[in-house]
Amino acid sequence: MKIKSLLMVGSAALMLASGGAAPADDAGPLTPLFAANQAEARAAILIEDGRVIAKHYGVGYSDANRFISWSMAKSVTAMLVGELVSDGKLQLDAPAPIAEWRKPGDPRGAITLRQLLNMAAGLEHTEEGQPVENSDTNQVLFVSGTQDMAARSIAQPLEAKPGEKFEYSSLTTIILSEIITRTLTDSRDPRVRAQTYRDFLYARLFTPVGITTAFPEFDGAGTQIGGSLIHMSLDDFGRLGGLLHEGKAPDGTQVITPEWLAFLKQSSPANPEYGGQLWLNRPGAPDGSPSLFPQKGVPSLVSMNGHLGQYVMAFDGQGKDGKPHRYVLVRLGKTQDTNRRPVIDAMGDIAASFAK
Repeated sequence: MKIKSLLMVGSAALMLASGGAAPADDAGPLTPLFAANQAEARAAILIEDGRVIAKHYGVGYSDANRFISWSMAKSVTAMLVGELVSDGKLQLDAPAPIAEWRKPGDPRGAITLRQLLNMAAGLEHTEEGQPVENSDTNQVLFVSGTQDMAARSIAQPLEAKPGEKFEYSSLTTIILSEIITRTLTDSRDPRVRAQTYRDFLYARLFTPVGITTAFPEFDGAGTQIGGSLIHMSLDDFGRLGGLLHEGKAPDGTQVITPEWLAFLKQSSPANPEYGGQLWLNRPGAPDGSPSLFPQKGVPSLVSMNGHLGQYVMAFDGQGKDGKPHRYVLVRLGKTQDTNRRPVIDAMGDIAASFAK
């Protein structure tokens, strides 16, 4: 059985990041995200300087729903790693504190925390296999690895020298979640491990920015499934996106240090469009196909990307008043990979319209 954190019940009348009541449903500039070629869009919100200026739900969805993060959880995991780095408990360029890799002659002992965060650890991995059940990620998340996902992830051998190869890997982020947990507690009790992680997650990240609906999932060993599974409301995803600007809560509290935020937004040496578990709107994708929309001219934009078309984007732009503003654009839904490019392009058009 999965060990899950206690559920904090959120009100249907959620408060906005700015402290005001949620407005009536108004798609406004978000309308293109609900066109026929965007199926299936479930929810979207556009925030300007902490104030919601447009918000819309697909049929059957509302403030009462929590939405799955899928891989947007990776960015949350990276934020938490940064908290431990700022506390002096982890070091970015030191070998990752994984005891299983510290045996004499094990080349994995050279893998650094930075390389894990940059998806350049060099561990053998298949994120998307053909057929689908051949995916390492699917095996660990849904088939034979659910009782101890970190153990399966840590056991992978090297297939490349650490730091040389970019390979997107949900298992790598599970290793990061395990590092967080081991740093916080020596307990092997799944319930203690899960509760300790959850308390830290809320105290250092969610509570300061006003997030109340987040529901992180844990595996059977009490490791947070930090590469894939956190659930929260649309408004709370918007609040999370607000941290991507200056790392500050709405009241000005510094939640993510400027130094760590700069690292998250710095390109991985092996992939210009990827930072520290965060996507960057830059050209240079290794496969030649950008994950975002660098051609639309929004260089400040960074994004939390999730499976099936989940996006939390933050960018600088210009409002109707002609003055500079900071924006968060969130789109949640269930869109297959073959239909995802129209969704990405529509979001790019919206961002570009405010970035001019």
